[in-house]
Amino acid sequence: MRPLSICTLAAALLVLPLAAHAQARGAAPATTPAPAAPAAAPGFGAPNDGEDILLKRMDDLLWYDKVGDIADIDKSEYGGAPNPHIKNKKAPGATNPLIIHVYTFIPKKLDRSKKQPLIVYVHQGVHQSLDTTIDAHMIREILEQGYPIVATDYRGSTGYGRGYYEDIDYGGLEVDDVYRGLDWMLAKYSFLDPTRVGIVGWSHGGLITLMNIFAHPHNFAVAYAGVPVSDLVARMGYETEGYREIYSAPYHLGESVHDDIAEYRKRSPVTHAAELDTPLLIHTNTNDEDVNYLEVEHLIQALTFEKKKFEYKIYQDAPGGHYFNRIDTPLALQSRHDIYVFLAKYLHPDNPPK
Repeated sequence: MRPLSICTLAAALLVLPLAAHAQARGAAPATTPAPAAPAAAPGFGAPNDGEDILLKRMDDLLWYDKVGDIADIDKSEYGGAPNPHIKNKKAPGATNPLIIHVYTFIPKKLDRSKKQPLIVYVHQGVHQSLDTTIDAHMIREILEQGYPIVATDYRGSTGYGRGYYEDIDYGGLEVDDVYRGLDWMLAKYSFLDPTRVGIVGWSHGGLITLMNIFAHPHNFAVAYAGVPVSDLVARMGYETEGYREIYSAPYHLGESVHDDIAEYRKRSPVTHAAELDTPLLIHTNTNDEDVNYLEVEHLIQALTFEKKKFEYKIYQDAPGGHYFNRIDTPLALQSRHDIYVFLAKYLHPDNPPK
């Protein structure tokens, strides 16, 4: 990601809202109106293409203000698995790799003459993306310890228009997108140590973190899952109808949990507890208003039943609910310190927490 001049930024601000922007599936002619955005479920903003892309590009500029003093920042793309939602597999380009968007942050003072660890940072949220408001302070804390970071805006993320939004494959190919980001990063930077890779994520990012270590247990040295979505069958039971409709949308899972329990179970970390073979720390909060404690409790019980070695902490009614250790209260700072100490035991960064 390279800094934009004032003129370039001004041009972007003027042009972006007027165009039907190029998406992963191809660009519409400039004279063709963008299709109407799908109805948004509560808590999820379905994108208006122009506004969605513009807001993302503006937020991308803020990374330089937030961490540009301590990190070299770039944004790039790599190829992911083809979009499985395309009905006509024989259409031109139908089996092309999906273009996946990725951020890299490398500490300016990093000693590149020796092997260094890597953090895979997985953003939260169904239809969200890496965001300076939510993620910048934690990205900065991780950078200050001497970790390079790769953070993928996997398929379904916002900021890239309706096409990419509808490419979502919850608990499926989005997990693969993040893993491909790891491979891409290791191939790009020879100073990274493939035996010292950690992965961290909160909420939906916690689900993707768990699914990655279950699928690739020996490719990650350590993992942290904060308030992770863990049991989709249970989740569909306590969430609202509007939330459930997101999953049964034709471009999403396509069916309700009632009609395909097996598919929802396959995409739930709790189903894969027997596959854990990576050092893991889990945090949850009893007053979480988003990922109900019962989900994470079920995961902890499943891992315990499988006699897996892992660590966890249950916070009792911690202020902040779902975001209890991502805000900057004394409790949150201590909780994140505990996370960083856990990661450092396996990754050995240049500046581990005291």
